[in-house]
Amino acid sequence: MTQIPIVSDFMTRKVVTLSPELDIYDAILKMMKHDVSGAPVVEEGQLLGMLSEKDCMGIFAAAAYSQLPRGTVAEYMVMHPETVGPNADLFMVAGIFMHRPYRRLPVVEGDTLVGIVSRPDVLRASLECWEHPEGRKWTDSKYLTPELKAMLKNK
Repeated sequence: MTQIPIVSDFMTRKVVTLSPELDIYDAILKMMKHDVSGAPVVEEGQLLGMLSEKDCMGIFAAAAYSQLPRGTVAEYMVMHPETVGPNADLFMVAGIFMHRPYRRLPVVEGDTLVGIVSRPDVLRASLECWEHPEGRKWTDSKYLTPELKAMLKNK
């Protein structure tokens, strides 16, 4: 019987990470090489922040007024990013993705990065739920807020 889908069942465990002292140019190269639109910034396994392609676009856009800046990932990363735990349910994560511009969320136990969950991971979980509807043990009334229900009804 299918249980409520949780983050640890669908998250990516092998995560492309960046160190805070990495040059921003090298960080962009690394993200492009691995075809990721963002990466957690970690030091000794501890999550310090996130760097996204959107953050990097801001660097490039600012160059319209001066030269492309140099610096480290630590100077451009978003500190204290929103996170989820490995046992969080994916209905809650879907709600976060619907209300925020994030494409991915770091998965942490304490301050330690254990994975990353993305929008495609949530979609993959939804397909699995549709493929096994007889095993659902949840109802939308438990997981969907009135605002989210109204938004979904209007689509």
